[in-house]
Formats: sequence, C-alpha cells, structure tokens
Amino acid sequence: MAARHRHPRIALAVTAALVTVTATAVAGCGALDKTLDCVRTADAIATSVDNLQQAVSDASSDPTQASEALDDIQKELGDLSDTTDNADLGKAVDDLRAGVTNVRNAIDKGDATPDITPVTDAAGEIAKVCTP
Repeated sequence: MAARHRHPRIALAVTAALVTVTATAVAGCGALDKTLDCVRTADAIATSVDNLQQAVSDASSDPTQASEALDDIQKELGDLSDTTDNADLGKAVDDLRAGVTNVRNAIDKGDATPDITPVTDAAGEIAKVCTP
C-alpha cells in the first residue's frame, strides 16, 4: 500500500518539474527572440551608418542621401527601443539619437561634412551590446 501513495507524489513532482522546464523554455525563447531582434536591428543600424558615411563623403553630388540615411537610422532606433529593456542598450540608443539629431541639424545649417563620429561610436556600442 505504501507504494501506491508514492505514485501520486512522484507524478505531482514530475508534473511540477515539467511545468518549470516548459516555463523556462518559453521565457528563454522570448529572450532569444529579443536577442535576435537586437542583432538584426544593430545590423540594420550599421548598414544605415555606413550609408550615412558614404553620403557625407559624397555630399556634393547628392545632399539628400545623408538625410535618407538619418531617417533609416531613426526608424531602426524606434524598432530597437521596442525590443529591449537593457540599460546599456538604452544609453547607446539615446546617444545615437542625439548624434543623429546633431548631424541632421548640421546638415540643415549647410554643413556638407558634419562630424558623424558620435553616430558611429554609438552604433558601435549598440552592436557591442547586441552581440550575444
């Protein structure tokens, strides 16, 4: 008889363990999804920053390219802000936003070759934070 009473306890323990493993796996998938989103967005930002660098280099031939690259960076920043709550990433995103604003203001004031160092530095920080 004693063995009979143990089965419900064992079954209950196994069920509890399975629920815990399943919940952990689901939470892990969410974290993995966020990491992948971060990596993809960081890659898109890097591409946009490369486009910005090229546009600033070629500013005399088409000044609108820099503005388009800045628009792309801002769009990706919005996407990235929605995917994470990481404090380091939040600071890098804020730094990149400030850099984009400064470059845009410089271009609007007629600077054909604005300093984009803060943009490239912040984009590098985002890439670093998003690297798994």
